[in-house]
Amino acid sequence: MTIYSVSPEATQAAVQAALGDKVKQISIALGEVTVQVAPADYLEAALSLRDAPSCQFEQLIDLCGVDYSEYKDGAYEGARFAVVSHLLSISLNQRLRLKVWVANDDMPVVASVNSVWNSANWFEREAFDLFGILFEGHDDLRRILTDYGFIGHPFRKDFPLSGHVEMRYDAEQARVVYQPVTIEAREITPRIIREDNYGGLQ
Repeated sequence: MTIYSVSPEATQAAVQAALGDKVKQISIALGEVTVQVAPADYLEAALSLRDAPSCQFEQLIDLCGVDYSEYKDGAYEGARFAVVSHLLSISLNQRLRLKVWVANDDMPVVASVNSVWNSANWFEREAFDLFGILFEGHDDLRRILTDYGFIGHPFRKDFPLSGHVEMRYDAEQARVVYQPVTIEAREITPRIIREDNYGGLQ
């Protein structure tokens, strides 16, 4: 029986070997390995990471959307949306962060990995609901946290903190009604942009 190292360097080498030229970037930061792949290679890379003997990432423990539109106070230039997955290999005791940038900012679409890890079902629905990222091939992609009539995607950086509408119970109509937001926008916490290497972190 082969025993694999649980060091980040060994994980990085195993992932690089399993994915080959599908790797756009791979790095180690704070003891964690992050690999980036192109949207066209995302589903195939996920299958390789699950099935390759030196990887065996049999569990997807988290998947989330990220909106980079205000990253570095707007100085960032690049794709707006990314999908980040955290993978776990129980067999080999190793972890991996898998990142894919979504090519189209106006209509963000990326392949679903629900067929690879069934735990992606809920997470992809959440990313669709909150960020508006579409997962092609998902069997049941619909809102999961917001109301069916909700307008917009509340985790996008351009979504107003107060929302677009508010709801209340109207006693005269004996039903819940929607109306324009009546509260005024205010900022109670100042925004802080940390400089590079803040606190000695790389």
